[in-house]
Order: sequence, then structure tokens, then C-alpha cells
Amino acid sequence: MSNIVPARYLRPLAVTNLVANIMIVVTGGVVRLTASGLGCPTWPRCTDESYVAHGALGIHGAIEFGNRMLTWVLAAVAITCWLAALAYRASGGVNGTRTVRLSTMIALYVPAQAIIGGVTVLTDLNPYVVAFHLLVSMALIGLCVLLVEVTRQPDTWSADDPLRAPEQTRRLAWLVFGVGWVVLWLGTVVTGSGPHAGDLDARRTGLDPQVWSHVHASAVYVLVALTVGILALAHRQRLEGVRRAAGALLLVELLQGVVGFVQYFNDLPVPLVTVHMLGASLTAATLAWVVVRAQRTV
Repeated sequence: MSNIVPARYLRPLAVTNLVANIMIVVTGGVVRLTASGLGCPTWPRCTDESYVAHGALGIHGAIEFGNRMLTWVLAAVAITCWLAALAYRASGGVNGTRTVRLSTMIALYVPAQAIIGGVTVLTDLNPYVVAFHLLVSMALIGLCVLLVEVTRQPDTWSADDPLRAPEQTRRLAWLVFGVGWVVLWLGTVVTGSGPHAGDLDARRTGLDPQVWSHVHASAVYVLVALTVGILALAHRQRLEGVRRAAGALLLVELLQGVVGFVQYFNDLPVPLVTVHMLGASLTAATLAWVVVRAQRTV
């Protein structure tokens, strides 16, 4: 089995895994933003009589069913990456066990996410279940980033590694990561109280979206300040890897801020909210990148 996919494909497949998981967040956002969340009104079937969408379900059924089919693409990429990781370990690659462990976790996450997605349909798009579904995707993106980094630097990643960043930097990186995840969670709260429910009849949280938008924005300000702090610290300590990751995170945060303010003052137009969903995925990726790079100086 370990020779089915050559070990040399591990890194390209790890990158493909990351890109695919980011894109499925965006396509999932399109499902919600086009009010197609219940385009297939049940799960695992599309309707009680059929596993596939049919003409009577209209464009909403086609959009929802299409997003479900993308899960199979995601699964195929994850399994192929796992096979490449097995080949890498079998070939004696450094840190092969870690790559297998990570690729296994990613592969198992895909069916788990499909089940959670099914629960969102069966609960008529309960906003809290939808939020959990999104946050699990963000965690999966973080795992993909870790796998990409391990394939880039296949070292031992041990606690006494001389290439580790100083403890002060590592702690600040984890603080940035924690606050970043608070920001992502608050984003789901705002979304769950806003107008884009995924279906015209889906219920909302009942929370005041304007109030929670301000709370979300306040957390973003804290995150930006911390990101500037770790960027300055990495520059002073000459930690090039951390500096690049923190710089990428800051850029994503600033772009997300611009998109967030523009969409807020323009009543949440669908195209901008879609871009904001992409930005949230990139935020999750760069948050993970900062933490991972803080374990290494290169």
C-alpha cells in the first residue's frame, strides 16, 4: 500500500490538501449566502426518495448538492496524501511517523465534517451547529498548515531543538493564536445573528448583530496589536520564519478589516461576504503558521 503514491508527492499533496480545505469553506459560504443550505432538505439523501438533486429542487438544490459532491474530492485528496505519507515513512524519511499521523487526522476529519454538515441540515441550519461546522473546518485548515510545514522542514521538532525560537516568542505566538480563535468564534456569532441564514426560514440566534459586530471588531483590534508585537519581536530577534508568518497574518488581518467594514456599511452584500469567508480561512491558516514557525527560526 505504501508504494501506491510515491513519497515525492507528499509535499505537493499536503499543499493541495490545504488549498482544497480553504476552498470548501468558500463554497460552503456560497451555499449559505445563496440561501441554498436546505436545497437538499435531508441527509445523507438529498431528498427522501433520492441521493441526488433533481429539477424540482431548482438552483438551490443544485448548489447544495454540488457542495456535497466536493466533499468526495476533498476525501480523495486526503486519502492520496495519506498514501504518500505512508510511502515517505516507508522510505525512511525523517519524521515519517509525524507525517502519517497528521495526514491520518486530516483524512479522518473529512468524513467527520460531512457528518457535522449533515447535522446542520437535519437541525434546519441551527446557527450554533453551523458555527461549529465552520470552526471545525478552520481547525482542519490549521492541521493542513502543520503538515505542509513538517514536509518543508522534516526535522525532529523536539523540545530541545536548537532551532526553536526563544520562549518569549513562542508564548506570544500562542497568545496571538488564542486571540485569533476568539476572533474567528466571534465572527460566527455575528454571522449567526445576521441576515444570511442559509435558508429563508432558518432561525437566527436572536442576538443583536450590531452589538456583536462591535465586540468582534474590538477583538480584531487586540489581535492586530498582538500581531504587530510579535512581528516587531521577530524582527528584533532575527527570526525570519516567524517574521514572514506574522507579516502574512498582519496583511490578512488588515485586508479582512477593510472588507469587514465595507460589508458592514453596505448591508452585507453577498460578494463581499464571500470574500470575507475566504479571508477567515486565510486567517486560520496564517494563525497556525505563526505558531508553527515559532517552533522554528527558519
